[in-house]
Amino acid sequence: MRDLYQSQRAQRAMRQAAMQRGVIAILDVGSSKIACLVLRFDGQDHFNENDGVGSLAGQSSFRVIGAATTRSRGVRFGEIDAMAETERAIRTAVQAAQKMANVRVDHVIACMSGGRPRSYGLDGQVDVMGQVVTEGDIGRVLAECDVPDIGEGREVLHAQPINFALDHRSGLADPRGQIGQQLATDMHLVTIEDSVIENLLYCIKRCDLELAGVASSAYAAGISSLVEDEQELGAACIDMGGGSTGISIFMRKHMIYSDSVRMGGDHVTSDISMGLQVAPAMAERIKTFYGGVLATGMDDREMIEVGSDTGDWEHDRRTVSRAELIGIMRPRVEEILEEVRVRLDAAGFEHLPSQQIVLTGGGSQIPGLDGLANKILGQQVRIGRPLRVQGLPQAATGSAFSAAVGLSLFAAHPQDEWWDFDIPAEKYPARSFKRAVRWFRENW
Repeated sequence: MRDLYQSQRAQRAMRQAAMQRGVIAILDVGSSKIACLVLRFDGQDHFNENDGVGSLAGQSSFRVIGAATTRSRGVRFGEIDAMAETERAIRTAVQAAQKMANVRVDHVIACMSGGRPRSYGLDGQVDVMGQVVTEGDIGRVLAECDVPDIGEGREVLHAQPINFALDHRSGLADPRGQIGQQLATDMHLVTIEDSVIENLLYCIKRCDLELAGVASSAYAAGISSLVEDEQELGAACIDMGGGSTGISIFMRKHMIYSDSVRMGGDHVTSDISMGLQVAPAMAERIKTFYGGVLATGMDDREMIEVGSDTGDWEHDRRTVSRAELIGIMRPRVEEILEEVRVRLDAAGFEHLPSQQIVLTGGGSQIPGLDGLANKILGQQVRIGRPLRVQGLPQAATGSAFSAAVGLSLFAAHPQDEWWDFDIPAEKYPARSFKRAVRWFRENW
């Protein structure tokens, strides 16, 4: 849609305006919770050695001055399902974060996990005009990338050059100023359903806010949960949310693949609700306090009191063993991990130099999950927590906030922002890379 492209073109300018004002909000629109962080960029905050902040966070020169979370409403599979309910939930989270920060926020950068992401690898090659690689050469090589037909109703979400090669030297991060004859690039493109972005744009506008950027939750979670070595050598981040599970694979500090499984923690809750014949709220509570996926001999004897709210105490009061609860939860968790395995195999994950897998997101907190994931995914698996960033409240340092923290780091250092070069119009291929590159240049 033309309107969508125009709004995306405006986002980069909005982000820069927000940065000049010094305050921007981060919004993680999930299926189970909506989290909002208010960041202040003023260059006044210096990091102490004892703050324990991560390397990227230490360079970020921002501070979290407000944080709030509220139960998500009207979001299914990471996509807006009921506009009015989602609008109310976003307003609630943003207003609470503004109140804590004691500042009004007009611009937000949002992330979401729906939209059925698809990854594409592109490449282009040109002869260098002079002896030295200039910004014009990079513009031309990006224009040479021939974009596949992404299909009707889909939109580019991320477009990042992940590698440059000059003559026979590959793996260059930034070839500008180097001498050579032939310049080549590899690019990674992520597309999602455009209706999902349109709905998010419209919902945020209804909240009297301006969208200054949008990113994939799986990408944001990977930025904050993978340590520097993992991002460099190769690792996968599995972001287990409420309505969907996002997958991102990183290599040389760039995301090289993205996908999602339309199942998450809410599906486990739903299974408990049906299996134990209790209300979803009670099922969520039971999952949080007693859940697990690996049963031991003790679990047969550990009884969980299950109640419902009909008002008949004698009728409501009953117990189930923890082993029974694990028996309900494990098949669904196994199903999610099996689907993740299929996606990783399709991406050729086993060919990377390192095959570390990091589980993050609210759903990753189920006890015993890393052990089960080890068996199913067959790789080194650990539970990831987001990097420490300045001012982040203790309550927001858990795995469930990986995407929100990652989006904060992304707001401070957009990986693709500095490739803002003029791309000659006559160099666009017939299959119209023009639209995607224009979006890519002007959105971030």
